[in-house]
Amino acid sequence: MTAVLAGVAGFYGPWKHNRAYAQSKPIKLGLTNDASGQFGNSGRDEHRAIRMAIDEQNAKGGVLGRKVEWVTADTESQPAVGTRVAERFITREDCAILIGALSSGVANAITQVASKYGAIYLNSNSSAPSEAAENCARIKFVWDGNGTNFIRAAVRNAMQSIGKNWVLLTNDYVYGHSTAASTKALVEAGGGRIMENMLVPQNTRDFTAYLLKIQQLKPDVVSTAMGGDDNKALREQVVQLKLGEKPAWIEPQADWPDVWGAPQSLSGVFGTTWYHKLKLPGVAEFVKRWQAAIKGDPGAVPVPGNVSYNGYMATRELFRAMERAGSTNNIRIIKALENLKMPAADRMQHFDAYINPLTHQVNQTIYLARRNPKPADNTDHFDILSWTQPQVVEDDAAPGKCKLVPYEQVRTVDA
Repeated sequence: MTAVLAGVAGFYGPWKHNRAYAQSKPIKLGLTNDASGQFGNSGRDEHRAIRMAIDEQNAKGGVLGRKVEWVTADTESQPAVGTRVAERFITREDCAILIGALSSGVANAITQVASKYGAIYLNSNSSAPSEAAENCARIKFVWDGNGTNFIRAAVRNAMQSIGKNWVLLTNDYVYGHSTAASTKALVEAGGGRIMENMLVPQNTRDFTAYLLKIQQLKPDVVSTAMGGDDNKALREQVVQLKLGEKPAWIEPQADWPDVWGAPQSLSGVFGTTWYHKLKLPGVAEFVKRWQAAIKGDPGAVPVPGNVSYNGYMATRELFRAMERAGSTNNIRIIKALENLKMPAADRMQHFDAYINPLTHQVNQTIYLARRNPKPADNTDHFDILSWTQPQVVEDDAAPGKCKLVPYEQVRTVDA
């Protein structure tokens, strides 16, 4: 049974399958993507990119002579739902590999289930520093830049050029907490002061009270650690209240699906891992392949962004690791991913990327951007200001917090 993918209902749940039949048993992936809730926009974007990587691999004959199939369900941006989906994928759908996450809370929940069964888990888009620190796992690899990476790229310059009095605006869940903690440590190490850390409940849509308090405090810089639709609503209200210029705003990462179609909501400086207008080899070709893959999907963003990029790269590198290992055994795949070095040209970034074997974090080029004042076309929302080598922004505290269990303690499974 082949799923016809057209819109949210068409490719999510409760359980949708896609099989590419072959004489040998197919490799089956469980795609743990949000289609609703706080991260629904980005989850659907990520899902399309993972499918694109699968389709390209199957067009080349699959992996180790085996075709790839997938099953997916909406994890709803909720950790409890992520737990149920992961449990079902592994125990009832026979998936030994899971891919996908936006919410760090959902990612951590999936990690617990995957660790229990020895299933490999690719956390493709969750940005909490804790995912490769206290919540790391031998079976998990983290593919997005995290809050510490982005903040390291931005804080030093902001401290020198803008000011040392900072307010933190923090989503009240694991991504917000761990990113705010990193920001606080970096600001204070540079001689700055955190005037207040405002905790914002998830799914907040009215930020008036927070923004009025910021007006009263008069900080030099506001650093946000918000996610998904919360961040989108915040951006719009900052612009409405004409607070976009002063104080200065720093956002660790602006996810492309949340920005798409509303560039006027962008303010301040923000981070990203990739942009479709980078003048690098392979970028234009990747955009064309994306547009071919989403043809006929009215809900898709017409150009790829950081979320789709991360999902695609995670899936592609999984297949390459299987081929290097010559196996779909979980331990052999894990070892093939650890110490992986990825050339910049192959990843369409400015600097080589690498996986830290002590944390399983993909360290990569970090870009800082602002709203583009002179867009080349109606997709050109970002003005890329800088790109920083991964070694400069790597989270050097993470290895001390991450405790990867020995291989012998990981249940052995084959995909």
